[in-house]
Amino acid sequence: MQEMHQGSCLCGAVRFRTRGKLRELIFCHCSQCRKQTGLYYAATNVLDGNIEVEGADAVTWYRSSDDARRGFCRNCGSALFWKAEGLDYTSILAGAFEKPTELEPGYHIFCADKGDYYEIRDDLPRFASGRE
Repeated sequence: MQEMHQGSCLCGAVRFRTRGKLRELIFCHCSQCRKQTGLYYAATNVLDGNIEVEGADAVTWYRSSDDARRGFCRNCGSALFWKAEGLDYTSILAGAFEKPTELEPGYHIFCADKGDYYEIRDDLPRFASGRE
């Protein structure tokens, strides 16, 4: 049986379903992720063909760099998606999924840019910038 997961934004205007195995969680500590969420991103990803979004008209896409954009609910502001240009998958924030997620922690990226108000206290691999 194929793995299936579902989730939504805080207000429920945007709902999604995924099919297939999800990647391990990547914890991103870059300044953009910190500014959008207040701490850091915890995200997995799914192939674009394996996600269905209901309420896509409530998703606002913000171009945060030349290489990527971030999708959030225009009603409640929930951060939901991260999409790199030219790639065939979409990252989804772990907190948007309904339980049980069965997601496994993977590694930390952009640790050199992390906030000075917290410490990374696990033994997961860490990378100063992107995964090297």
